[in-house]
Amino acid sequence: MSINPKIANFGEPETLPDESYDAIIIGGGIAGMQAALDLGDMGKRVIIVEKEPSIGGNMFKLSKTFPTMDCASCISTPKMAAATHHPNIKILTYSEVKGVEKEEDGSFKASIFEKPRYVESSACTACRQCEDACPVIVPSEYDLGLVGRKAIFVPFETGVPKIAVIDMENCVYCGACERVCPANSINFLQTPKWHTLRAKSVIVATGFQLFDAKRKTDYHFSEYPNVITSMQMERLLAPTRPTHAIVRPSDGKEPANIAYVLCVGSRDASLGNPYCSQVCCMYSIKQAQLLMGALPIADITIYYIDIRAYGKGFEEFYVQAKAMGVRFVKGKVAKIEQLENGNLVLHYEDIENGGKLTKTEHDLAVLSVGLLPNVCPPDLFKGQQLKVDSVGWVTSPDPNGAPMKTNIDGVFAAGTATGPKDIPDSVVEGSAACMNSIAYINTTTRKIPIKVARSGRRQTA
Repeated sequence: MSINPKIANFGEPETLPDESYDAIIIGGGIAGMQAALDLGDMGKRVIIVEKEPSIGGNMFKLSKTFPTMDCASCISTPKMAAATHHPNIKILTYSEVKGVEKEEDGSFKASIFEKPRYVESSACTACRQCEDACPVIVPSEYDLGLVGRKAIFVPFETGVPKIAVIDMENCVYCGACERVCPANSINFLQTPKWHTLRAKSVIVATGFQLFDAKRKTDYHFSEYPNVITSMQMERLLAPTRPTHAIVRPSDGKEPANIAYVLCVGSRDASLGNPYCSQVCCMYSIKQAQLLMGALPIADITIYYIDIRAYGKGFEEFYVQAKAMGVRFVKGKVAKIEQLENGNLVLHYEDIENGGKLTKTEHDLAVLSVGLLPNVCPPDLFKGQQLKVDSVGWVTSPDPNGAPMKTNIDGVFAAGTATGPKDIPDSVVEGSAACMNSIAYINTTTRKIPIKVARSGRRQTA
């Protein structure tokens, strides 16, 4: 979600007093939350800085996880709640780290810019009456544009914190939300804030962004309504989905013949992304299995270059999908054409039949888009650049012995900040970054650590 409030007319940013922590975690996705919870449980004071209005990252948008088919929101929501209620964790949402400077004693000073919500957090009850009154409708980032949202909105049902935010780029200043708010929480004069945070370590858990499918022009995403991305399909499959059924966008009909196109934005040097995104094969197979249950008479075809089922239980998951009737076609899809009825014709090379050029008609095509690094500029750290690879993933000077360490001593990275990976690996890296952070703190400071009493209150040993 990229919301840039028009703040020029609302006064200068407010500068707040310095705050001190044991660790600053940049990013509140599953890896960042895991690192924060582990650090907090060990008595360390932690702050999570998240640029979106809610923590949770991308996981809360998913339907289920592969290969166990566990509910994604059932895993992420308790962690979100635990993080927000933990006595040693502070969460700063809708905020961005603008610069981090390493001090002579090995600690860090970070400048944080907190954007105004134009809603008083202490008063808002998330009753959503403001949403009902707002006359403006724009595409919803949470549902990937499948439905709309209002200019004032609560990010999603289980958001943490569950507080409304006004998108000033689309607000028409009609005052409807202010008039209906029972808590009088709307404040158009709210100003941004500058925070100065001091910490003994930093964990970069900035996550990923999806490849922009519009860059693959031969597939005509955003031009043909029945060409959607895999994340849009996740929203259609999720329990919190925006529609009551799985339908194709052009006419609202249930699709009967669905195609998956793998490696969209991955393993493609022409697009500057030569690497494998690791998760695309398995999340596509997961979605195919879910579709077989939701649409029993539908035909599902997966067009692939290679199936990379490398993890525990992945090969069995792949074999299970084939046994369920999912058709796998080895061949690169060259282009997609649209027919008058909205159906799609996929042109591909059928490798297993001698490389024959073939075309097949489907009524819905799902582009399995790859992962790209989220924005974490290398010059974020003053005086020493954070090393990233040619694509933008954070690198480690010792990837085999200490993969969470970066080239800056005291700065660690976890989750998809370091490269594409699945949820279990992201959780493991979050815990590993926590342990690396504690080791660094113990070697650079002689201060007595803060412990947590059984009552939940902090006490000094």
